Amino acid sequence: MDPVSLIGLLVAAALAGGVDAVVGGGGLLLLPALLVAAPGVPVATALGTNKLAAIAGTSTAAVTFARRTRVDWVVAGPAAGVAVVCAGLGAGLAGAVPASAYRPVVLVVLLVVALFVVVRPRWGAVPVPGRRTPVRMVVAVVVCGVGIAVYDGLIGPGTGTFLVVAFTVLVGADFLGGSAMAKVVNAGTNLGALVVFAATGHVWWWLGLAMAVCNVAGAAVGARLALRRGAGFVRVVLLVVVAALVVRLGYDQWWAG
Repeated sequence: MDPVSLIGLLVAAALAGGVDAVVGGGGLLLLPALLVAAPGVPVATALGTNKLAAIAGTSTAAVTFARRTRVDWVVAGPAAGVAVVCAGLGAGLAGAVPASAYRPVVLVVLLVVALFVVVRPRWGAVPVPGRRTPVRMVVAVVVCGVGIAVYDGLIGPGTGTFLVVAFTVLVGADFLGGSAMAKVVNAGTNLGALVVFAATGHVWWWLGLAMAVCNVAGAAVGARLALRRGAGFVRVVLLVVVAALVVRLGYDQWWAG
């Protein structure tokens, strides 16, 4: 890899860490950047190396949020524990499920999320404690720790974004609290997937560690920015990331093949 490509990749890692820390979706930047910087790299190796960088950034963001705001550990803790196993299962299945099979479903979900955020401007602005019932808490653990975690292990574009939305809808967190919980669970999904990719030899360790350093720097800045600006800022970033995900997945589905 030439020096210019390497520098560009490290900058992308820092930017991805910042986006991930706020609302998820950093993989939109980092994974394509890695594939461009290292043409010919196997997809599984790109995913594994990306997970090495991502786990460093999400862990940093999770610690930052935990120190500065309240994290609902009763929900986020079990979800993260289950997510380690389920993301590993998804990583083991990576490549077995064609992307064309899940892209349309993900696109529909993203469009519904975007529409809901636009027409309900107060959604996620403040917590709704009444939604935090025992049944909803269990559903949140299953949806985030199983469903979204398996998806993250398979390929994972927008995992952090889906986690934020799920915690907001299911247990009434505001966008800031949902983002804090999402970081905890996302660290678990990244760990589970990384273990599987590493065991199968699909991680470029030195490159991944260099990306991880930059991802941590970006995550620290992004988490502090989200804490300082609050739920309104997270809502705006959420809309931008969802729009970018829709464009990217739509392009992959109908134009790139």
